[in-house]
Amino acid sequence: MYIERNAQKELEKALLNRKVLIILGARQVGKTTMVKHFLHDRKTAFFNFDIEVDKDKFFALAALPPESVLQILNNPDYIIIDEAHRKTETSRIVKGWFDAGLNVKIIMLGSSNIDIANQTSESLAGRNEKIFLPPMLFRESLKTEAWFSADFDNEIIQEKFSNQLSEILLHRIVYGNYPEVLTVSDKESYLLNLTSDYLLKDVLQLGLVKDPELIRRLLMLIAYQIGGEVSVNEIATSLKISRVTVEKYLDLLERTYVIFRLPSWSTNPRKEITKNQKLYFWDTGVRNALIKEFALNNARQDIGKLWENWAVAEFAKANLLSGDKKSLYFWRSRSGGEVDLVIKSGEILSALEFKWKKKTTSANKAFENLYGIKVTTLDSSVPLTIADLAEKY
Repeated sequence: MYIERNAQKELEKALLNRKVLIILGARQVGKTTMVKHFLHDRKTAFFNFDIEVDKDKFFALAALPPESVLQILNNPDYIIIDEAHRKTETSRIVKGWFDAGLNVKIIMLGSSNIDIANQTSESLAGRNEKIFLPPMLFRESLKTEAWFSADFDNEIIQEKFSNQLSEILLHRIVYGNYPEVLTVSDKESYLLNLTSDYLLKDVLQLGLVKDPELIRRLLMLIAYQIGGEVSVNEIATSLKISRVTVEKYLDLLERTYVIFRLPSWSTNPRKEITKNQKLYFWDTGVRNALIKEFALNNARQDIGKLWENWAVAEFAKANLLSGDKKSLYFWRSRSGGEVDLVIKSGEILSALEFKWKKKTTSANKAFENLYGIKVTTLDSSVPLTIADLAEKY
């Protein structure tokens, strides 16, 4: 079953110009599926750099005059290069074809923006545009439900289907929002396989990690601390490695779309925490697979932190899909006040707090008093509101 993605709108617009299109996102989030589905009735030449024959064919073409390439490929409308980051020469070759004026749209797909971003910044500057594809938004995932209709707005769904949403949300928080996990019968095996064989493949194959076990231990440490403030120095001490190595590994995990960071928001370092950061997983199913905890239980000990990670990631995904225009932070004062998510859009600040169950809290009053901005609290009864607010703010 193909699930239509919000990113298709950006894909459709991007196909109207000549620029090289780069689609980035973690492995198995649906990049290749989306492109192939959208272009199913068009002439395409497809290269998968995870397949040696495809790589050999591509680089054999690169040795030919640009005007011969399309003829050999039977004049496709699109050239698609999957896992393009696998070979550092790819962007230079694509630049040559682009500059030669080949009448073809070139699409590069990558599950790591480490090499592909460095390549394109140097060789494809001004010649490319990027689309980021994260794991599915909650509304996207609801398209697999028999009762779902595209005509229902989020408010109607949350009001009329609250019982269904409650059960589905718990499944999404535990198993995550990767497309295949929505339909596969053995979700736990899929996620365990994903985290062991696929998700870290780019990190390990890049050759920048000398000790694979060390990065797994780092991920475990992050998995047990979601929602909490993280000190790089404390991580370094715990893992018995240098601060520089911790920063390098965190950067690798960010740039392969496993985790993302929230820095702290502050305008008064004397009264507010400024140095620490929070680390979240783009997908909570990945987090749960790392610690092998798949209990479908509303009362599980970590449900509050899981909800916070899921909700912050939902907002971050929606922000990413809309062009990554907002800056995201957390806030905590030295006296104990805190806010889960501070959103800066231009000069406008907004603030969100995430609670699994409805309850009042005084922890964010300090933020409201200091900045004159009301903190909106969202509980698990309104999961669809999160992405709505990402578009509104």
